[in-house]
Amino acid sequence: MVFAGLIALVAGGDLWLKQKIEKQKPEGFPRPLAGTKDRIWLYRNHNAGFPFGFMEKQEKVVQTLPLILTSMLIGGLLAMGKDKGRGLQKLAMSMVIGGSLSNLYDRYIRGYVVDYFSLRFGPLKEVVFNLGDIFILLGAGLQAVCISLGEGKRRDGE
Repeated sequence: MVFAGLIALVAGGDLWLKQKIEKQKPEGFPRPLAGTKDRIWLYRNHNAGFPFGFMEKQEKVVQTLPLILTSMLIGGLLAMGKDKGRGLQKLAMSMVIGGSLSNLYDRYIRGYVVDYFSLRFGPLKEVVFNLGDIFILLGAGLQAVCISLGEGKRRDGE
């Protein structure tokens, strides 16, 4: 139940932020976020494709592939439901699912994903993303750590 709550929190929080951005006038973007010493900028970008606009003209692929992958993750999380000792892996999957559901909502309802902030340092200066993207990235990274540490493997007798 905790992981379902995390999924809802991530997806709901990101959708709430996207709604706040979408309600503002486009002329007000981009702009620095107050109190961040110009390290975080707010944008109001609409991305009809995968990251960096990849395949933006292939709407059905851009909608269907994430739907299939998210469905597989949800199935995997449900299958692990009662497994003990796989908390980090469940956390990682929940983070990815939450971020993905928010972006799926955008793809199917808006026809594009709303990206709204950029970290203005290093190679990230040119990248605009949303909270869902951050959770997808963090969850995927945590999943990689789990696999490298062997948490993703079933124990003998399970």
